[in-house]
Amino acid sequence: MLATLAQNNAGNVAGGIGAIVFFIYLAILILIIVGGWKMFEKAGQPGWGVLIPIYNAYLVLKIVGRPAWWLILFLIPIVSLVISIIVIVDLAKSFGKGVGFAIGIFFLGFIFVPILGFGDAEYQGPAAG
Repeated sequence: MLATLAQNNAGNVAGGIGAIVFFIYLAILILIIVGGWKMFEKAGQPGWGVLIPIYNAYLVLKIVGRPAWWLILFLIPIVSLVISIIVIVDLAKSFGKGVGFAIGIFFLGFIFVPILGFGDAEYQGPAAG
């Protein structure tokens, strides 16, 4: 009887922790979406584009001044990593930020993308030319 009660309590605790983790995840996801939306609008692109998978990558390429055919490069393993780094550095430069900020976007995008969207960074035009 006691063992069953302990198992039920453990299950309730685990369920509570799972719910907390879910709501934290949901809050971070909403922060990323809204921050990306604002970032796109600062760059003169439609904010809702952040919600559509391949289209948002196209818009980022447009923001940084890279050609649309680079979308194909994102499909090639290892090459996609190099292209992603180039695009992220160009994105940071397009908003007047440096390579250090680009490293932040690469490793902690859920923090640095909202900083671009909500912060005082202004879109300065495509960094790639």
